[in-house]
Amino acid sequence: MELLKNYPYLLELLVTTSYFIEAIIIFALGKIIYQLLNSKIKVNEELVIKDNFAFSVSYVGYFVGLLIVIGASIVGESVGWMEDLLAIAYYSSIGIVLLNVSIWINHKFIINKFNIKKEIIVDQNVGTGVIEAAIMIAAALVLFGAITGESESLFSGTITAILYWAIGMIILIITSKMYIISVRYDVHSEIEKDNVAAGLALAGAIVAISIVVMNALLGDFENWQTTLIDVGTQTIVGLLALPVMRIVADKILLPGQRLTDEIMNQEKPNVGAALVEAFAYIGAAILITWSL
Repeated sequence: MELLKNYPYLLELLVTTSYFIEAIIIFALGKIIYQLLNSKIKVNEELVIKDNFAFSVSYVGYFVGLLIVIGASIVGESVGWMEDLLAIAYYSSIGIVLLNVSIWINHKFIINKFNIKKEIIVDQNVGTGVIEAAIMIAAALVLFGAITGESESLFSGTITAILYWAIGMIILIITSKMYIISVRYDVHSEIEKDNVAAGLALAGAIVAISIVVMNALLGDFENWQTTLIDVGTQTIVGLLALPVMRIVADKILLPGQRLTDEIMNQEKPNVGAALVEAFAYIGAAILITWSL
């Protein structure tokens, strides 16, 4: 180690490599946990034999969420090599657990009018797969905001991260329900009918709100009053922006057409139009975070 101190670039390379290797190990662990919790799903069969694109989207969504959670544990100020390695392992483990709980929350509270696993595995419903992927990415973004802040101790950091995640998930549930009520069609019914466009539009709204919530949670924890005011203010701004951006998508990004008609009032739902709507939501969320 004394030799390495004389070569700081070599020491930095060694530290970076150790973080990278640990991240790969945690990533592999997250994959194993997913398989244990979904033991009835034969992953290779769905991906290779059945060419189940709906499952592929959901599966990749889980890994994107997993990557974001691991990233949240790595970024930030270093407190020491070994301390960093332990913190990465600790907070990544918490993140993996909460990420999988988020899947259960999705099934129970957001898309709860039909069997999601059946839709993805049996019916190969791509719209459902897109929504499940969006929920996992959204939960991971909320966790990113929760984990990256500094706390006085490991215990307080853990409690804060879990409470932040819980607040974020409650907001995501409320927001999803509000979106479902606000659109002029039955979202559940359309998704169950394999309407990928309807699923993609809802997924965009979910990810957009998670970006706003993540931004409100970023930074060091000061006190709960400040946190709740920041989260509440930015969430309200985000909720108000959603319908506005839908109008913008209608009038500017998709002139001469109505999104509702493109998504449901035609024989073949327009996935491209839904992608424009999803982009409008996510783009608005990014602009909001840059402006606040």
